[in-house]
Amino acid sequence: MNITAIITYALYIIITVALTYWVGKTLYTNGRVFILESFHGNEEMADSVNHLLLVGFYLVNFGFVSLFLKFGVKPMGTVEGIEYVATKVGVVLIVLGGMHFFNMFNIAKMRKKAKRPKTGNEIAVATH
Repeated sequence: MNITAIITYALYIIITVALTYWVGKTLYTNGRVFILESFHGNEEMADSVNHLLLVGFYLVNFGFVSLFLKFGVKPMGTVEGIEYVATKVGVVLIVLGGMHFFNMFNIAKMRKKAKRPKTGNEIAVATH
């Protein structure tokens, strides 16, 4: 393997792992308030779900970054290396954006359900 390919792969991994970490931490920090509202202020439940979402986000994205490394033509020169990194990082950013919208969609559904007024028709669980 040539040195250009090794440097290119290293740059791809460093950039995508850093971006994935930053996006995950941003979503985790700023999404807490939405999740907390969805769980009616139950901080323990909201924090638990928020953490599980973060772990799932990291697993999916780091897995994708790892698997996606192999795809494509190995760069043989500097220009090909730059194009390789730009293309790969671009695809990873699109996946990160997709994951963000998927999570936000689900959080919005949870908030909408949490804000829905009680109708009084809910089935009460009998305890004996």
